[in-house]
Amino acid sequence: MAEKKMSQSRRNHLKSLLLHIGQAMLEEEAQEAEREKMKYMEENCPCLSIPGSMQDLQDLCRKLHKQIDLVDEERYDMEIKVTKSNKEIDDLKIKVQDLKGKFKKPALRRVRMSADAMLAALLGSKHKVSLDLRANLKQVKKEVKEEEKQTGDWRKNVEDKAGMDGRKKMFETEA
Repeated sequence: MAEKKMSQSRRNHLKSLLLHIGQAMLEEEAQEAEREKMKYMEENCPCLSIPGSMQDLQDLCRKLHKQIDLVDEERYDMEIKVTKSNKEIDDLKIKVQDLKGKFKKPALRRVRMSADAMLAALLGSKHKVSLDLRANLKQVKKEVKEEEKQTGDWRKNVEDKAGMDGRKKMFETEA
């Protein structure tokens, strides 16, 4: 089963023939589309005959305005239908993705950001106030308990009892 290879010149010749045939088909399709367009225009847009009197011109303008209104209504209806169908398509795509269960969760990264930077990113230029959380804390005055006032400073007692003299005093007072 020996395969015969095609020569380079034959391959190029066949390729050029295919390109010429394709180009001719494209030109033919373009001409056909132009003929269909002209046929449609002849059917739907008759030749414009401009009347001589003012009354006839006004009637023609009213007629043209009515046709324009009808075309605009049809265009608006079509736009609404297209947007509705696009929304349905998107919803169905989401449902299909959910049913497949192959939704890929994006990898989350840890972001180090201060509260001020986060608010600036979320609110943009509206963010003027800086958050100094310590400044908003309530100031509390420490109340001295009555027991501590009566006993005095505990450090003085420790100093008094420190060393051999302090222990001697402790035994002497007890005895």
